[in-house]
Amino acid sequence: MLQRLIRQFRSDSRADRLYGQIVAQARQPVFYARYGVADTAEGRFDMIVLHVVLVMRRLRETGADGRALAQALFDTFFADMDRNLREMGTSDLSVPKKVRAMVEAFYGRAAVYDTAIEAASLEGMGAALDRNLFAGKVAQPDSAVPDGATEAMARYVLACGERLARLSYDDIRSGRLDWAEIEQTAAPEPAAGASGQPS
Repeated sequence: MLQRLIRQFRSDSRADRLYGQIVAQARQPVFYARYGVADTAEGRFDMIVLHVVLVMRRLRETGADGRALAQALFDTFFADMDRNLREMGTSDLSVPKKVRAMVEAFYGRAAVYDTAIEAASLEGMGAALDRNLFAGKVAQPDSAVPDGATEAMARYVLACGERLARLSYDDIRSGRLDWAEIEQTAAPEPAAGASGQPS
């Protein structure tokens, strides 16, 4: 069944353009170097999920054409995940299982993020980010997540939701996304020669 789902992933030039912009935003070095998001495949996946959810949420609100483009964006995202797994050497037998797990993770995260955005709840968004993006590490004594990073990230996500809500379907399909400003947290600057840019 999942193989059929993967084969149904459609290429759409508008979705490809949106996805490229989402990935570029999700890979902003500040998220990894100063917010403490893990600079790993899992951390980068979670950052892309967060931004895909924001854009898909707005698209679904714009009508039938927007819902179709939201589906195309979803397809583009998971076609890319499928391709990345294969490029990393994951076996053909394992790829469907891993993609299924990613799809399930996406829907779980989308549900809690949507709830927090709908309620405009800074506390709710912070809790959702702590459980998912930061994998529950915020409260750990040796956490790499700096103080204030979760709340700053929650403010960023809610602000992105507000900005995207002001965009029309034509704005979005044309690639005119409007992200919120990324706050600087109290985390120290990376050491000289270190790079916060995820691969």
